[in-house]
Order: sequence, then C-alpha cells, then structure tokens
Amino acid sequence: MTAKERQEQILEILEQKGYVTVKYLVSALQYSSATVNRDLNALESRQLILRSYGGVEPVRTKYVQIPFRAHKMHTEKKRIGRAAAALVQDGDTIYIDSSTTAQCMEQYLIGKKDLTVITNNIFLAADLSSHDVKVICLGGTVVEAPCMLYGTETVQNAARYRVDKMFFSTSAVTEGGLISAGFYDLLFKTVAANASRIYYLVDHKKVDQPFQAIYCDFSEVDCVISDYDFPAETKKRYPETEFVIAKE
Repeated sequence: MTAKERQEQILEILEQKGYVTVKYLVSALQYSSATVNRDLNALESRQLILRSYGGVEPVRTKYVQIPFRAHKMHTEKKRIGRAAAALVQDGDTIYIDSSTTAQCMEQYLIGKKDLTVITNNIFLAADLSSHDVKVICLGGTVVEAPCMLYGTETVQNAARYRVDKMFFSTSAVTEGGLISAGFYDLLFKTVAANASRIYYLVDHKKVDQPFQAIYCDFSEVDCVISDYDFPAETKKRYPETEFVIAKE
C-alpha cells in the first residue's frame, strides 16, 4: 500500500468514526506507529485532520463513537469530573448523564457515604454498584452503543425522582453562555425540573464549536464546571451562576 493509499484509508476511517486514537489506526492499518504518524503529519500539513495527544479527527468532525469520545480530551475531562465530584456530599441523590465527561466523576465518588446515583449510562451504573454505591438505572433503549439509554421509558422513569444535584454535558457551548441542544434534551428537562441544583460540565475544546440549536443558556444552570475560564463579561451576564475552574 502506497502512502497515498494509506492516507486515503485513514480519511475513510475518520469519516466513519469521527475521532480515533493513533493506536487504533496502527492496529487497523497494520503498519508501524512511525509510518502512521508520518501519514498523519502529511494529512495535517494539508489541513485535512486535527491532531491531539494520542488521537486524530477530521477537520469537519462528524458523530464520534463512544469509545473514541471517551478518549478525546480525557485528561481535561478527568479534571472536570474530579471538580464536579468534590461538590457531591455524603447522603446526596444525584443524576449523572450518559456523557463521557460526566462519567469521569465516577472514580472520585467512590467512598462517599449514603450516595444514590441515577443515570442512563449502563457502564456507570454497573461500575458504581460494584463499589457499594446505590444506583438507579433509568432503563430504556440502547441508543448509543454500548452503554447509553434513552426513550419514553427513560424519561418517564426520570420524572419519578427528585435529585439534589444534576450533572450533565453537551457537545458545544458558546463563550457567551449558550448551551447546545442535543438528542437527550427531553430527559435533561425532565431531570432539571426535579433537581435542587444543576451543574453543566464542559471542556475548553467545546467552546464556540458550531451547533444548530440552543438547549438553554447559563441562567438555567446553577454552576458551570470547566477547564476553560469564561470571560468576565459572560460571568457578569449570569450573576446567579457559579463558575468553577477545573485545575490540574
């Protein structure tokens, strides 16, 4: 296979998956990491791909499958998850959405006493329950394999519970505080209606990414947790919203 053929195959893989690790490409193409990295450097010089630590995506990103989405911005997501988990107290009942960002709270919740977690993420439910955390899985249909549940049943079940804290994330946000709409909007609205406090988790890579519809703005969340320091003008616009910076 020539370099041109390999690079075309890489672009085809990215078109299908949206984001992959370099390790995945090495396995899929059956070439050395040095060869794959040379191809990626060539594609990057042509401004066809974007590279991040350990991963690669097309310049025009499509839907990213969950295993690769979990890897993307993982270091930043872990910091955000740790900062979010620090706000959870013993005895809380919390909702954690199925996003890979919110899932990073998991390891920092272990050891909390009398904690109840409600979620539509099968993996999160299984992992936390193995650590003696009370977990309520909302049920529904697997809509994003292998672990994300959604549907009428999911929303109806969510309406049965009151939560002390709701943690959720979306695909994009503007620097000015507009949060993108998405597939799980009805579930979010249902949980939010019965939540004492609402926390929005977002990494800096999602700031000012294009999106088509607005879910809400920062006035509808109690706290924004991010590794990005939103401008003073934005914070002033939403005086009732707390901003927590997830530090290293």
